[in-house]
Amino acid sequence: MIKQVTLKSHSGNEVKIGGNAPVSIQSMCCTDTNDIRATIDQIHDLENIGCEIVRVSVYDMECAKALNEIVKNIDIPLVADIHFDHKLAIASIENGASKIRINPGNIGSKEKVKELVLVAKEHNTPIRIGVNGGSLDKKILAKYGGVTAEGMLQSAKEHIDILEDLDFTDIVVSLKASTVPMTVKANRMFREKYDYPLHLGVTEAGFGEDGVVKSSVGIGSLLLDGIGETIRVSLTGNPLNEIYAAKHILRAVGIQNDYINFVSCPTCARTSMNVEAVAKALKEKYKYCKSPLTVAVMGCVVNGPGEAKEADIGVAGGKDSSAIFKKGKLYKTVKNEEILDILSQEIDTMIRG
Repeated sequence: MIKQVTLKSHSGNEVKIGGNAPVSIQSMCCTDTNDIRATIDQIHDLENIGCEIVRVSVYDMECAKALNEIVKNIDIPLVADIHFDHKLAIASIENGASKIRINPGNIGSKEKVKELVLVAKEHNTPIRIGVNGGSLDKKILAKYGGVTAEGMLQSAKEHIDILEDLDFTDIVVSLKASTVPMTVKANRMFREKYDYPLHLGVTEAGFGEDGVVKSSVGIGSLLLDGIGETIRVSLTGNPLNEIYAAKHILRAVGIQNDYINFVSCPTCARTSMNVEAVAKALKEKYKYCKSPLTVAVMGCVVNGPGEAKEADIGVAGGKDSSAIFKKGKLYKTVKNEEILDILSQEIDTMIRG
């Protein structure tokens, strides 16, 4: 059984990581933490579309103090991201952070970690050991001849040993590299040795489709192995895109089914309706809608009727008119120019129950 940690928000909400808890979705603000209003607004935007844990960068003492006001105005747990200075981690806990993320490659001596642990114990604040391939300790790089999965595991082990020696086990671990194979290998190796909950992600995955693909392959393959308790899709740009991508990964591996699942054909010469336009419009309209529906948009009569029947609602395209199926039965035949409006109306009705 994977160990479990609990993150508590200032408002009283809890998110459990590990144990039998569902895989949770995280993101990280791209606002300046010292801009309290902008940070709160971005967190609200993330909350509204399904973010369950949010991380902010704490790069100076003013950022740590800003957390005091930020946590009072949000409903999800906040993680303080710390590099180089353990005093910032301590101040972040004292100002309401639900969890601390530290990088063992740059946080400092064991004595500094001990100071942090004493405060974390006092406030029941979990610590995430965040191992990144790009910031491994020089001794580890020399030992393993550069960045390797084995070196990442060694980095995590050394810091886990320190925390365990201090009788602290309220731990989450992440092992992230910018390449998928190394990330996957490091996490698989870790799970063979430890039962601490894992935060999954491919670090610096990139922008747009490149980042989504790398994250999907890396995170998805580990989740299919039963590895991983919380995820973050690291994308350049608006963090709201990370939530959307994370949901798709969880749906694709069969973990999350409380958002609409869209099925659409790739189209071919037999396609007799504008599948792409209809599917794109429906996906955009309902992409954040919480409802366990399956909607099929199929362009011809080969696989169309079968897929549409299997969906909660779907369309099988014809030359001038198309068949809409609902709950496995033919519902009505409509003109092709009416498909989007009719499907939208029916989906709205089904969502309302």
